[in-house]
Amino acid sequence: MAGRLAVLGLAAALLSGCQTDGAPSNPLTELATYSAKKREPVEPPKPPMTRARAASECWMSTEKGRNDANLDRRADVVTKCIEDKMKKAEAPPKS
Repeated sequence: MAGRLAVLGLAAALLSGCQTDGAPSNPLTELATYSAKKREPVEPPKPPMTRARAASECWMSTEKGRNDANLDRRADVVTKCIEDKMKKAEAPPKS
């Protein structure tokens, strides 16, 4: 009997510290309120443009678009594409 009273007293002491400001006290209500908030999807930042990345992107684009051109012609197109991408990456962002 004394053990039960001690547990009851301990529970009462712990419950006295609970939130009483009128906010939802039901965990399911809190979860529903939290999940109802719409969040904008966060896009990861793009890595900086490097010459290797530019070359990769340019070669991939020539593989899709100019599959019939010979290798020397595609190399010229890729070289120009890389130069354009690197110039664009060095240019200050337009605001």
